[in-house]
Amino acid sequence: MALDGLVIRAVRDELQACIGGRINKIHQPSNNDILLQLRAQGQNLRLLLSASPTYPRVHMTAQPFVNPLEAPMFCMLLRKHCEGGVIESVEQVGMERILHISVRHRDELGDLSLKTIVVELMGRHSNIVLLDPKSGAVIDGIHHVTPSISSYRVIMPGSVYVAPPDQGKQDPLLVSSDAFVELLAEDGETDGGGSGKALADRLVAAFSGISPTIAAEIVHRTVKESAALSPSAVWPPFKELMELVRQRRYAPAIVTTSGGKELFSITELTYAGGEAKHFGTIFECLEAYYGDRAERDTVKQRMADLLKFLQNEKNKNIKKLEKLEETMEDAKDADRFRILGELVTASIHQIRKGDKQVETINYYDEEQRTVAIELDPQLSPSENAQRYFKKYAKSKNSLIAVREQLESTRTEIRYLETVLQQIGDASLSDIEEIREELIEQGYIRHRGKKSVKKKKPDKPVITCYMSSENIPIYVGKNNTQNEYLTNRLAQSTDTWLHTKDIPGSHVVIRSGKFGEPTLSEAAQLAAYYSQAKQSSQVPVDYTLIRHVRKPNGSKPGFVIYDHQKTLFVTPNEAAIKSLQTAGKS
Repeated sequence: MALDGLVIRAVRDELQACIGGRINKIHQPSNNDILLQLRAQGQNLRLLLSASPTYPRVHMTAQPFVNPLEAPMFCMLLRKHCEGGVIESVEQVGMERILHISVRHRDELGDLSLKTIVVELMGRHSNIVLLDPKSGAVIDGIHHVTPSISSYRVIMPGSVYVAPPDQGKQDPLLVSSDAFVELLAEDGETDGGGSGKALADRLVAAFSGISPTIAAEIVHRTVKESAALSPSAVWPPFKELMELVRQRRYAPAIVTTSGGKELFSITELTYAGGEAKHFGTIFECLEAYYGDRAERDTVKQRMADLLKFLQNEKNKNIKKLEKLEETMEDAKDADRFRILGELVTASIHQIRKGDKQVETINYYDEEQRTVAIELDPQLSPSENAQRYFKKYAKSKNSLIAVREQLESTRTEIRYLETVLQQIGDASLSDIEEIREELIEQGYIRHRGKKSVKKKKPDKPVITCYMSSENIPIYVGKNNTQNEYLTNRLAQSTDTWLHTKDIPGSHVVIRSGKFGEPTLSEAAQLAAYYSQAKQSSQVPVDYTLIRHVRKPNGSKPGFVIYDHQKTLFVTPNEAAIKSLQTAGKS
């Protein structure tokens, strides 16, 4: 990752197209993110401002976001001061990771006022602050910084805005060749050499906006062009790159190294090797790099309470299963009580009230001809026999009840494992469907105030992939989607796939005729969207839809099937990503 000052410079340059654009709507889909819906240059645009401690960023986005039922306070303030306003300017503070978005807006009295949205993209210290530029006062921030957190700067309503501390670095766009060599030379040397890593570290320490990634690239280009590695040798590739930045000639790219690590920058990263993917704009690059990562992070935050609850429920049921299995083992002695009761009855003429034991012939065991049977001295002989028959009846009845509870508990564990797997693969749009299902099943209560129950949509949104043979393959990502896909959308001649005895998605090939490539790709999808995502040689069953049915009273998403065949596949994320998504259905 390399969200440095150069990337923010490219973001600032691309945001110039938004100047004069109007902010139509403002949403806050999470505690860290603000979404501005703009109308600029005849287009409807969606600008994401994220102060996420893990994935801070600013870019245009096409991704869907689920907004909370009630807008947070910071969102309400932004709506009050910026909604309906016009973007006047977008500026970067030096080469730092800070953007100032100026918005002209009419207040309640109809007078024009100017507000500034400050976006600080500094890792865990990231923030979005709304300022009154006239007074320099903070109206509010998406993250509050109190005096107990920082004595240097406070981000609270009414406090005076203080910018993050200056690191005392040079602007790389303004430095001369002599100053450059002097800054990179070691103490006491006019043009000292050094290792590539040492020179890269000095570049990072000397210039603002230069990340270790860009510094490593500059040094790598130096090595390619010059035999000697020195500050003066580093200057030409440094100057060339800075000139491209001045001219706004960016070449955004994401590079996947041989070790699987992904890096991005405004220029090609030749030092990293691996496979490079190029983009027309920095927005497209950031969307591609951060999209899935940030969504997974947001889903994890939103579902943290459910994950904990479901894991606890699963653990409770596992313990219950262990106890039931122990009870089952104990109940297996039921026949022994019946035999003892019959032996006591057969020997009733030998027993007197007050006897503690009777030794009699065991007609049921040829090896052990006699058996000593314990008696209750306070009971009569017939009452002792009845005592054993009652134990037999109780054990026999408990066996029936325990078997039912065992099956019920195993079903419960399977269901909880399925939901946990679905949460692991859920997108933002899937979250509410999973939560609603758990509410309907009685696992959790509805959050917030009681309101009129929303009518469930008849048709959930289901992801559709196109196989290499151009045949649609549908994938259900949760039980609501699985039920609709298997029981309503699919036709009897379609092929249904599911991982064998492993929680996962329902997958349907929507065609009666297809070749091995389509079957293999559908199996890949079934294995990838399952609990065995990280495994190899995952068994995937497939059969026709006509052989799949849902038992009455069963849990959501549960089906039984027959006439199946099994194939084994190893999930391949690259192969999944290469499949063309036909959208949602």
